[in-house]
Amino acid sequence: MRTNSSPQRLPLAGALALSALLASSPAGRAGAPVTVTPTGAQTFMIYTPPDGTNGKHSADEPSIGADWKTGAVMYQALLATLRVNFDDTKSPATATWTDVSSLLTSQQTEDPILFTDPVTGRTIVSQLAGNCSLSELTDSDGAPTTTAPTGWTPDSGCGPASGIDHQSVGGGPFATIPPPPPPAYPHAVYYCSQASAAAFCALSPNGGVTYNSSVPIYSQQQCGGLHGHVRVGPSGTAIVPNQNCGPAIDPSNSSGIFPNQAAVVSTNDGTTWNVHVIPGSSESLRSDPAVAADAGNKWYFAYESGLKNTSGEQIAGRAMISTSTNDGTTWSPSVDVGAPLGIQNVTFPEVIAGDSGRAAYAFLGSTTAGDPENQTFKGFWYRYIAFTYDGGTTWSVSNLTPNDPVERGCIFLAGTGDCPNPAKRNLYDFMDITVDSHGRVLVGYSDGCSGTCDTQQSQPCSDAACDTGPTASTDHLASIAREACGKGLNAHFDSALTCSSPALISETPWTPALLIAGIPLVVVASWSRRRPRRSAR
Repeated sequence: MRTNSSPQRLPLAGALALSALLASSPAGRAGAPVTVTPTGAQTFMIYTPPDGTNGKHSADEPSIGADWKTGAVMYQALLATLRVNFDDTKSPATATWTDVSSLLTSQQTEDPILFTDPVTGRTIVSQLAGNCSLSELTDSDGAPTTTAPTGWTPDSGCGPASGIDHQSVGGGPFATIPPPPPPAYPHAVYYCSQASAAAFCALSPNGGVTYNSSVPIYSQQQCGGLHGHVRVGPSGTAIVPNQNCGPAIDPSNSSGIFPNQAAVVSTNDGTTWNVHVIPGSSESLRSDPAVAADAGNKWYFAYESGLKNTSGEQIAGRAMISTSTNDGTTWSPSVDVGAPLGIQNVTFPEVIAGDSGRAAYAFLGSTTAGDPENQTFKGFWYRYIAFTYDGGTTWSVSNLTPNDPVERGCIFLAGTGDCPNPAKRNLYDFMDITVDSHGRVLVGYSDGCSGTCDTQQSQPCSDAACDTGPTASTDHLASIAREACGKGLNAHFDSALTCSSPALISETPWTPALLIAGIPLVVVASWSRRRPRRSAR
């Protein structure tokens, strides 16, 4: 149970692997691409805000970002924006949560989004408001300054002719435009959104203060409107992932349902975009996919691969991931990272990358088979995470919260079953992931199973939907899973963060050579939203 600000030590549990499954599953055998993380190899701590903190139990659609200049972590969900400072001079590290919500971006929302550029330290908060957004930015992690007395500066919020839903904000190096000299903002920022079927992205050349006109990134004859969050790689390539695309423009497709997942790619600062499908992938109408690029400009595409019955209805999903070494033009065969642990259903895939060859893939998963949108689904859902240190050739996977489920029973996502809305739409549409300057991975999420839902796990749900009584799984608890020790995404700190001899790491910001050169090891971005009919508010 996590109902206070005290962290929990949660060792990654390799013991959850089923021996029979490991023996029979190609992904679980020795030498296979996915193995179970050895017990004790990595440890994560779970942090929640103190009681009374704004937004503690309303963490709808959380975004998380790390400011490498200050060490602060920014967490935003619904109408609350929180700054979290970790003290690693203590063991375990302690967390201080500060409400830095600004007036403009804490009044109303149709979709909440936060983006922190780790290199520049700029954070942008975006609250969807029709065909634009209420938006503000800060270069001080929300703390008041002489130039920004409230800590925040309002910005234009979007580009002209933006879509009405599903906005995303992200940024990183320019691809073709020479970066402006100081003190101008050195990185490109993108605002992307969708309008029913088509989608649009607008470039900001001044750090999100204003945006150029929006550019269509695909048509309704190429992809469904829903897309994941935009991310930018070290070379300046920008990618928007989509769960529902075709390998070619299809004017005859009137259903709007396409067979594949795809990367929508721009290599020229958003001037033009091209759709590149993931070979062998299967579309999903539930979870948006996610992308990230490592320091060597290798891209990772994480997605839920939908499994369907004979009627064409999606009844399950697998945690798949693919990689690209040519800016998203072509992609490798996908790997099921959940196979060794017998994961039958997944949602909310998230990926982040760091040094060359290093990436982490987090997702919500259940070992229970069946359609998770129906009340007949009685599974427990946990946070899982997989790491690669060789560019995706091999992965190691573990249960991040083995004794602490984050949801019980059905989850309302696409609305295809009888799972009740809004009670079981408490997790809404996504979680988020980031990495700090020392390579620690942090997963920001909403925990739906807290209090007696946790302490009475052995008791059956009080009703079919598990949304009433002491075992009800309906909370929205703001949570961060933070890597405490183990091999992370920054090789420089491998020895310092080893779990066999955990050292106390000062949070004094570290500046790697690549950062000095103006090239980030990894660029993170905010999550995007889903379809209008499932708006949070």
